[in-house]
Amino acid sequence: MSAASHLATESQKRAKAFAHLDEAKLGWFHLRAVIVSGVGFFADAYDIFVISQALPMIYQVYYGSTFIKGSFPVGMPGFNNNVTIPKTGQNVKVDFVDNYPGGTNMDAWLKASTNWGNFIGQIGFGILGDKLGRKKMYGVELIIMIVCTVGSAFAAPMMNGLNILQILSIWRFFLGIGIGGDYPMSATITSEFANVRYRGLMLAAVFAMQGIGIMVGGLVFISTLAGMKSQIQADYTALDTVWRIALGFGIIPAVGAIYFRMTIPETPRFTVDVIGDTEKANSDVEKVLSMNGVSNVSSAWDQTEIATAKVAVKTNSWTEFKAYFGQWRNAKTLIGTAYCWCALDIAWYGLSLNQSVVLNLINFNGPSKITVNGSKITPPVDIWNLFYQIAIGNIIIAFAGTVPGYWVCVALIEKLGRKPIQIFGFFVISVCLVILAADWNNLSTQQVPFLVVFTIAQFFFQFGPNTTTFVLPGEVFPTRFRSTGHGLSAAAGKVGAIIGVQAVGPIFNNNPQLVLWVFAAIMFSGCFATLLIPETKGKTLEELSNEDD
Repeated sequence: MSAASHLATESQKRAKAFAHLDEAKLGWFHLRAVIVSGVGFFADAYDIFVISQALPMIYQVYYGSTFIKGSFPVGMPGFNNNVTIPKTGQNVKVDFVDNYPGGTNMDAWLKASTNWGNFIGQIGFGILGDKLGRKKMYGVELIIMIVCTVGSAFAAPMMNGLNILQILSIWRFFLGIGIGGDYPMSATITSEFANVRYRGLMLAAVFAMQGIGIMVGGLVFISTLAGMKSQIQADYTALDTVWRIALGFGIIPAVGAIYFRMTIPETPRFTVDVIGDTEKANSDVEKVLSMNGVSNVSSAWDQTEIATAKVAVKTNSWTEFKAYFGQWRNAKTLIGTAYCWCALDIAWYGLSLNQSVVLNLINFNGPSKITVNGSKITPPVDIWNLFYQIAIGNIIIAFAGTVPGYWVCVALIEKLGRKPIQIFGFFVISVCLVILAADWNNLSTQQVPFLVVFTIAQFFFQFGPNTTTFVLPGEVFPTRFRSTGHGLSAAAGKVGAIIGVQAVGPIFNNNPQLVLWVFAAIMFSGCFATLLIPETKGKTLEELSNEDD
């Protein structure tokens, strides 16, 4: 057989294999892929967002006795106390930010340390996923997450060295590397196994597990606090157990998914386009289709057969990367996915990890100040009740807009398309933030109107760019650069998250109007950046790759 005939035959095999994947009915193998990837994102979101409730407890336990001083005055309204009441960790929430040296920056670093790890993990695992294969890397990131979650839960200060915050931030940084690696790997694997008709739905469903992770985080805090009420009311240092249980709970879904991650097969698209073995890919496609009809998400996979190069393929070297993305039609797609994710995460993480202002406005962050002898003071609190109310407030926010938004996006993404959802989401969020910024002095004193506007914004974060910025990079790049392209886009998002948490976040408490105006402008810019990205609805990955023309 001539070289030309051989190449034509291999191309036909490749087209046949991909056609079978693209046209396959939604089945049990697809469900397995979504569950295995989705469990990872459940753990990802849980681990990232649980820290915002854990930190105030850590501050209370480890710094309450140091920073809480003085007494409450005589004659407080509602208390009618005839003598002063000593301030203790039992009746005062510690003001860590104002008392700890560099407290604002330390608080921001603790919240952003995971995002710094994400940045490294997304780029590193993205590149390795294209170089070594999806299968070889999938599961490694979950092992990192499990080890670092355990380390975080058991973090403790050194007698003559690093304090607990510094130790915890180190564990959280490495945890972030594992979480970051999950983004390109899960998106790429789900996308490459999906059929055309439901690819967006599958990717969105994987990402929607973030909402469940956020919600469960709140429920774990509520249930643990409820179970330890008497201990905490007797001794506030029992909060040390609460935050450790909450952080440690994150390993449960991760452990449940690790076997399936380690045994998932290599994607046929990688086998063909990067390794160059069309026969192995066709064989794998047949197995996928047969497993699709078996009602068992834990079906075994025969992995004794190893793919070998049988035809020349385009490489994924640095030279080829520059050649591919050196073309404007490809570069603008990467610029679009990266910028949109960065813009989104500036506001999304800036608001999500700094929710104390929002909790104050909906009266779930402690009692209002009272006037005593002409001065406004925060009255004594039941420290257990305070943290319980904070946990309830976080659940309200999650249920109000966050969780519904994710699943509405899952339901409609294949009907409306990715770009319309993303553009409309950016626009609605911008409008909501403009309303909050322009009328802040009024809305910040009215609980119901504020909560309505904030909930609408939260809903369209999820039924909008927070979901689609994850979906689109998993579809628009060719197989040889898909994991890398997704990793770079996600890493750009984490740059935005770091800006939102560390640079903008500390300003939020002092000047929320300015921050909201900045967030609104950034969100609006996302509408235009989305125009750089092609619509992927109804198109095969090969049509979107710009490789075959």
